[in-house]
Amino acid sequence: MWDISWLTFMLLFLASYRLTRLIVFDEITAFLRRPFVEERFHTDETGAIYAVIDEKGGRFHAFMRKLLTCYWCVGVWSAAAVGAAYLLIPAIAYPLVLVLAIAGAAGILESFVKG
Repeated sequence: MWDISWLTFMLLFLASYRLTRLIVFDEITAFLRRPFVEERFHTDETGAIYAVIDEKGGRFHAFMRKLLTCYWCVGVWSAAAVGAAYLLIPAIAYPLVLVLAIAGAAGILESFVKG
């Protein structure tokens, strides 16, 4: 069995967290969600921006919409992809894992600083 240190686990954890948020929420990956959902952004009275998601299409679109907008679902697939890539092709995956982990940690830190 593969032996993973705590540091490696934390890197994989943060990388899968960031990849999940990238797929589900970030505007840069909206092109993946666009065929299946209609996203509109609104600002409330406190200045917070939130997304309103309208459904598109039939059963296939509903399946893909759930697959791409369900944080828990995408989280499982992201963790599986990050973990498998790291274990099977570590020389290629490690730089990507490191970048995603640093970005994930920065995002978590920002949420505490921003309050």
